[in-house]
Amino acid sequence: MVQASSDTGAGLAGLSVSLRGVTKVFDSGITALGPLDLKVRMGEFLALVGPSGCGKSTALRLIAGLAAPTAGTVQIPRHDNGARPGHAIGFVFQEPTLMPWTTVWENVRLPLKLARMPAAGAEARIREALERVGLTEFAQSYPRELSGGMKMRVSLARALVTDPDILLMDEPFAALDEITRFRLNNDLLALWRNLRKTIIFVTHSVFESVYLSQRVVVLTSRPGRIAAEIGIATVEPRGEEFRTSAAYADYCRKVSAALAPAYSGRSAL
Repeated sequence: MVQASSDTGAGLAGLSVSLRGVTKVFDSGITALGPLDLKVRMGEFLALVGPSGCGKSTALRLIAGLAAPTAGTVQIPRHDNGARPGHAIGFVFQEPTLMPWTTVWENVRLPLKLARMPAAGAEARIREALERVGLTEFAQSYPRELSGGMKMRVSLARALVTDPDILLMDEPFAALDEITRFRLNNDLLALWRNLRKTIIFVTHSVFESVYLSQRVVVLTSRPGRIAAEIGIATVEPRGEEFRTSAAYADYCRKVSAALAPAYSGRSAL
């Protein structure tokens, strides 16, 4: 079950997400995930990596409340800002999933419209979200007029417009070319530094996981369980100097080594 809990509960202080004994079994009988125990600190940037089908995306859907765990609990502690559970989480999917028939402005407005926020009150939020992702000049453009990277920026703005505490990102840059991906990685890190949201980022890229996150959690092959947790300790703010450093290469080797058993079909546990 998914619970929105007070952070005064035992063991929840300072956390944004807590998964305890979480398992997901699909109707087909396939066990996709777990048992999984994971705690994510407030303001942490955490990356989830693992082989295809290991339950990374399933874990995000459980945290978002889009699916229910078969066993265990998913807890989203409530903090002093009083955010309602429905507004505490923003989700950026692998595909931008924009409405092609309307403008960038209206696409970003959608979560506020669903929350029945008056247009007058929503305007400042939409403008701020578009400014944060560098799309102010494209507010009246249509998705067909945008590049792949710009569409993903719209998707990110739509997730940010409700001012969520937690941002879940499911391989958002996987389909983009390398140059665009690097640029969006840098922009995302800048957003995280400024807003201090909790970010849980799913990726297949070892290099991306190390560059972005404070901690990389490596999952085993299905059913996904935690094989390793690797903290990324480096000087902030990160930039190209880190990406070309010996420390970065060493962290990438550590994550790759933790992933190797899963890709070879052997359990890392």
